[in-house]
Amino acid sequence: MQLIFDQNISPKLVSFFSQTFPESKHLQDLGLDIADDSIVWEFAKSEGYTIVTKDNDFNNLVSLFGFPPKVIWIRRGNCSTNDLKELLNSNIELIQAFILDSNNGILTFY
Repeated sequence: MQLIFDQNISPKLVSFFSQTFPESKHLQDLGLDIADDSIVWEFAKSEGYTIVTKDNDFNNLVSLFGFPPKVIWIRRGNCSTNDLKELLNSNIELIQAFILDSNNGILTFY
């Protein structure tokens, strides 16, 4: 299970979740931090990543094209990196189940 964190999320979260999701990356790590969403989408799809984002762009792509890749959409507005860490950490089991679920492509957190 690997996550790819969008540019609107701190790269610090990659190291925090490295034990639970060991192959996770930030777009910055891959040189994709300024890439078009369609390029990120195709990369995530071909490499088996689940996208973690605060934007609705990837949600729209799932609605148009289906999945993979899957999208974890965080709709909290402005919040700290620590808030995001706590949100994701308190939902680890739900995230793991979502990644393995063949029926759902979007997991939304408020």
